[in-house]
Amino acid sequence: MALLAEHQFKQLPADKQVDTRSFLESVSYLPPFFDCLGSKVFSPIKADVSGNITKIKAVYDTNPIRFKTLQQILEAEKEMYGAEWPKVGATLALMWLKRGLKFIQVLLQSIADGEKDDANPNLIRVNATKAYELALKKYHGWLVQKLFTGAMYAAPYKSDFLKALSKGREVKEEDCVEKIRQFLVNYTATVDVLYEMYTKMNAELDYTV
Repeated sequence: MALLAEHQFKQLPADKQVDTRSFLESVSYLPPFFDCLGSKVFSPIKADVSGNITKIKAVYDTNPIRFKTLQQILEAEKEMYGAEWPKVGATLALMWLKRGLKFIQVLLQSIADGEKDDANPNLIRVNATKAYELALKKYHGWLVQKLFTGAMYAAPYKSDFLKALSKGREVKEEDCVEKIRQFLVNYTATVDVLYEMYTKMNAELDYTV
């Protein structure tokens, strides 16, 4: 669990404003998560997550004071781009990034909740499939969906996945799951706030790729 445990997300303030710099620092450690899933099919999600982090950082770096929170970025871009918004800039990058973050959240939560295929309890196919269906599937066209359906059958054993999360160290499953639960507290709160923000600002787009 070292991959996640060493890079905990910060607790949100009472006003639920997400500090951009802190957020970017935390998410920058997440792309290697997709390597732990084994299949090369997950490489595009990894690349998408990395690319969107880079795009958001580029906008933030132009004016760290003005863009102190993610909410301020969306509000500024809405004013800046007019009719083109939200399909532009950091707003679009964050929209796709939060879906990748949601995939990670649902997958880890499913493992923490003990959801499994009783016939193959050491596989994470059930967890990965749930994560894909809830976070990404509706935004993917038929061909991409078929690729990911195939990838679920190549998903690693749970023991191998947890070992990869622990950077190759042998760990007890219960210890690793407990660290996953700890990581999910602030991580889930942050992902939920991003989804709430996009709904509130009417910034969510449903087109498929």
